[in-house]
Formats: sequence, structure tokens, C-alpha cells
Amino acid sequence: MMSGEGESKVEGRRSKGGGETARAEGSSPLAIRPATCDLRPPLLVVAGPTAVGKTAAAIALAREFGGEIVSADSRQVYRGMDIGTAKPTAEERAAAPHHLLDIRDPDEEFSLAEWVAPARGAIDAIGARGRAPILAGGTPLYLNAVIEGWQIPRVPPDPALRAALEAEAERDGLAPLEARLAAVDPVAAARIAGNLRRIIRALEVYTLTGIPISAQEGKVPPPYRILHTILTLDRAALHARADARIARMVEAGLVAEVRSLLDRGYDPALPALSGIGYAEIVAHLRGETTLPDAVARIATNTHRYIRHQETWFRRNRAAERFDVAQAGWSEALRERVGTFLARGEGGRGSERSGK
Repeated sequence: MMSGEGESKVEGRRSKGGGETARAEGSSPLAIRPATCDLRPPLLVVAGPTAVGKTAAAIALAREFGGEIVSADSRQVYRGMDIGTAKPTAEERAAAPHHLLDIRDPDEEFSLAEWVAPARGAIDAIGARGRAPILAGGTPLYLNAVIEGWQIPRVPPDPALRAALEAEAERDGLAPLEARLAAVDPVAAARIAGNLRRIIRALEVYTLTGIPISAQEGKVPPPYRILHTILTLDRAALHARADARIARMVEAGLVAEVRSLLDRGYDPALPALSGIGYAEIVAHLRGETTLPDAVARIATNTHRYIRHQETWFRRNRAAERFDVAQAGWSEALRERVGTFLARGEGGRGSERSGK
């Protein structure tokens, strides 16, 4: 198994010239570079649906190959939201360096645009230190933004404008905002119809820059050679894992965590607190539902989100999949990563990423 624990090991690998190269476990994976290798810096991606085991796999790879983990989870960025987001524990963070956890308070605005630049910066800094960057998480938009080289308009949020647009939507409904966006950016309007937050963002970008958000977006080949892996599991088994994890969250103090956030004055209508596990417990604390009913709703909503994730991941046909129910999957993943790092090759997804 990819525990990364125990005595240091030395693995021998046959070079193309017939000689042996060796790497001590935990040493820099960037030292072995054949002359014909892809010279772009490597990026490992460990993706997969909720509860499949991404955190443990990423930590094991980091320990094995001298890596550091960049979180691609849209909820784990918030301070004080630990149990409900399944944030890596103190022990897990001690086992491997983690980046982009606890970087915002729950009442601070945060979006894909505000995540992607720090994420790329962290990846570049890790590589510059001779370490292996590991992008790990289950938020599809965040993952694809890096893997596919999305260009995100760097327009800071305007809280007053957003509040005005939100108030208008509350008063008049979504249709007037959709019509306004269609008049200035029909491409974006067609793509994000029905999504209030994204419609407000598109109107915000146009209002502040005078340029449609669709004209500011695009894709460029990322500057990495990428091994994109996705951990998979049969849906019934995945749901069972998710349900067991929800039970552990409740036992670990999820209700107390949510109560603490409310006691500190955070509005339950905040986007951060609208996520699965928090909105349902807020309803319970308001007396709107029993705790067992709240837990059942968390499970239902988690199952729905897993289906959403799986839909996104199916689109990544070039990714290399590892079924965590199969015997030896972790060893197979470890060997695949070792080969990728040692040979300077790209994963099957590299052609989509610009190779």
C-alpha cells in the first residue's frame, strides 16, 4: 500500500542506455531526466468523487515522491469549516505539506477567478523547490481550470454591485438579469442560463470593464506535463462510503461546528454556509427539522453531488482511472506516478493539455 511509512527504499530503474538509475524514497522526483524527456515541469492530478479516498492517496504519493499537495476543493478554503468539508486533519497536514486550505473567512467572497492564480502560483513554487506538485480534490471547475489552461478574467469583485444585482433578482426574479446579460454578452447568457451567481459575475465583469466575459475567457496550453488520474468506485459502494463519512462527521462534532459559525455572526445565507452539510444543519438548529432528518438530507444531497461529479469526470476521457475496489490499485497508481516522474513523459491527458 502507498503508506509512505517505514524505512527508506531505493528503487532501481533501467535507463534507455542500459544503465541503472536509483532514487531514494522521498527524494526529489525531478532528478531523473533522460535526454529525450518533456522539459515542462510535472503536475500530478488526483481527482475523484466525494469519499473515494483522494486525500489518503495524495498524501501517500506526496510522501513517496517528495510532493506537496494543492487543494482543489472550493469549500476547504474557508477557516473554521473543517468537519463538514472533510478538510485534512492536523495529522494529515503534518504528513505532507498542503496549500490553499484556510485562506478565507466564511464571509469573504471567493470564486474560481480568485482561486486559480494562487493555485498556479503554488504549483510553480513547489516545482521550483524541486518537489512534485500534486493537485488533489473533487471540485471539477477548479481541476479543469488548471488542467485545461482556462483564462479567467482577473476582475476583482464589486460587493456593492453584486448586492444591487442580488437585490434585483430577489425583487424581480432572474429573467430581467438574464435579458440584460443576453443584450451585452449572448454567448455567456446562453452558457450560464439559470445560474444566478454566474450571471451576476458576468454582468459584473461587463459593467466594470466594458468587455463581455466571454471575450475575456479562453484556454491556452498549461505550462505543465500532466498526469491526470481519477479514482473511481462503484456508485453503490461510493454512496455507502459517503454515508459512513457523514455519520463520522456528526460524531466528530458537525452540529457544534455549525453552531459555532452562527454564534460568531456568520449569516447562514452566505455562499460558504450554503454547501452540503452546513445548510442542512442550519435548518436543524433553527428547529425546522430533526437531526436524523438533517443527516438524511445531507446523504441525499451528497449522493446528488457525487452524480454531478461523475458526469464531469466522464468528460475527461484522457484521464487514467484507478478503481479503488480493485486489489493492488494503490501499487498500480504508485508505479504509474513513478514512471511518469522518472521518464519525463506526459500522461494520456497531455495532448489535451498542450503536449
